[in-house]
This record gives sequence, structure tokens and C-alpha cells, in this order.
Amino acid sequence: MATRLGLSLPQMRQYSIGRDVPDVARAAEAIGYDSLWVFERALFPEPATQGLYGIEGLPWPDEYRDVADPLVTLALAAAATERAELGSSVLVAPLHVPFQLAKALASLDAASGGRVIAGFGTGWSLDEYAASAVRPFEERGAALDEIIEVCRAVWGPDPVVYEGRLTRIASAVVGPKPARPIPVMLAAGNRRAWRRLVDHADGWLPVGMGAEQVAAQWRQVRELAEQRGRTEPIRTVLRVNTVRLPKAYEGADRRPFQGSVDQIVEDLAEHAAIGLEEILVDLQGNARDARELKDVAAEVFEKARAAGI
Repeated sequence: MATRLGLSLPQMRQYSIGRDVPDVARAAEAIGYDSLWVFERALFPEPATQGLYGIEGLPWPDEYRDVADPLVTLALAAAATERAELGSSVLVAPLHVPFQLAKALASLDAASGGRVIAGFGTGWSLDEYAASAVRPFEERGAALDEIIEVCRAVWGPDPVVYEGRLTRIASAVVGPKPARPIPVMLAAGNRRAWRRLVDHADGWLPVGMGAEQVAAQWRQVRELAEQRGRTEPIRTVLRVNTVRLPKAYEGADRRPFQGSVDQIVEDLAEHAAIGLEEILVDLQGNARDARELKDVAAEVFEKARAAGI
């Protein structure tokens, strides 16, 4: 069975959001992509108070100066498509008021005919937390736990009743309801986060940092699921952040998904062999405009399928 393929939607500063998101979404669906994805970057601190991903000295990409809101982007894509699933990889959940996030996702799922995937993470930017978070950075795990609980409650049957630290719903009718149960998927890279994934989520959103490392993490997740008595399958969508170059990268220091389209497809094949269900390919960063993004997306898809992915 072929690996499902997803594509990131154009959210960065080189794109015209109102024009390019529907255009790329329609093209991706016509090419054959199974899903369309967004990410969240709330702001660009200047000067930076910490490096990218919290790594000292690692600069923030200039494209992050202007990143469109993920839910607005998904709404534009939903209106332009009929089949492709609509996912987030990821929403930084603690930056959102739980009830409002749950209701927005339910409305989007109802409007799209049941195509939403709620991908959540806790994020890493202290500046984003200072600007928008509902709980301090140190309490991000607890905030995510409550957000998942509120989503499940709001998406479930009426009357909705919930009592938490951030949210209190005494007894209320909350609609619209999702067209179907919205899958909750989590970005999780350590044992504590894997426990949350195994106990409370429907799926896992790893990042492609090398096939051996992803395969090792996937083994650990499955072992933990068995230890904790989970019987439901864990859905998997691997995110790959590409650095596409006009020709092959010949250096010994080449990172996964860095180089020509052919090299990117080779890396896709290596990661697909792990056995994950779906791979989300992010090509938007190196494309100059929507036309180039569509052309490269078509080339990657065709070569991936030709390679048996």
C-alpha cells in the first residue's frame, strides 16, 4: 500500500495568502496529495531572545517574519477543496484559549465535511508564550492536557460540562459539532510526551530528522503503548522540512531532505520504509512563489510515486 502524501500550504511572506492558498490547495488535490497542512508561528522577535527551537545561536528563518494564521489558512483551503484532509503540524495549543480553539476546529470540520486533523504541540518560543499563552511556559504540558480534554468535551454530546483550571463549562449546548470525531495528533519527542500521546491522542506527528532516529522513536512509542495497555492503533504522519536546492548537494554533511528533488525523494523512500502511514512534505520555504511551489510539488509527488512511495 502506497504511503499517503501530504503537502504544506503556503503561509510565508513570499505568498499572497488570499490568492495562493486556494490556488495551491486546488492544485495539490488535483496532483493527488491526500492532505494539506499548516504550521503556527505567532511572531518574530527582534532582536531574538533565543535561537530557533530554543537552540542558542541558531537564527530564525527570515520567512518567519510573516506567517499566516493557521486556522484562517485551513479555512481558505477547505473552501477550495473537496477531498484532501486538513491538518495542523502543529498548532501551538497553549497559545490558544481552549474553548475557542475547540469550537473553531469543530466549525471547520463541519464546514469541510469531516476533514480536519487537530495536530497539537507545546511549542518552544518564550516570546510567543509571553505574548499569547494561557499558561506560563513551565506549565505548557498541563495546558495541553486541558486543551485536549476541552476539545473532547466540546466535540462530544450536549450538554457539555467541564471543570478545569482554565475552562469552566457549567452545562451548555455547543455547536456546531464536528462532522465526525476529529483525530487529535501530537508532536512528541520524549518519553513524557509519548505517555501523553499513548494515553490521550489518536496519532503521532514526528519530524524527519533521519530514518534511523525516527524508526527508533517509533519502536519506543509502540513499546510504550503495549506497556500501557493501549489497543487502538496510533496514526502516524511524518513531517519533513525540505531544503530544496537547484542541484544535488555533494557534501558529506548533507542533512536529511536537503538537496535536489531527486535527493529529497531518496530520503522520502528511506523514511517511508519505516512503515509510517503518511509523510507531510513542506516545500514552501524555498519556493519563490506559488507557481514554483506547485511545480515542485508535482515533481516530488510524481517521482515519489514512481519510486514506489
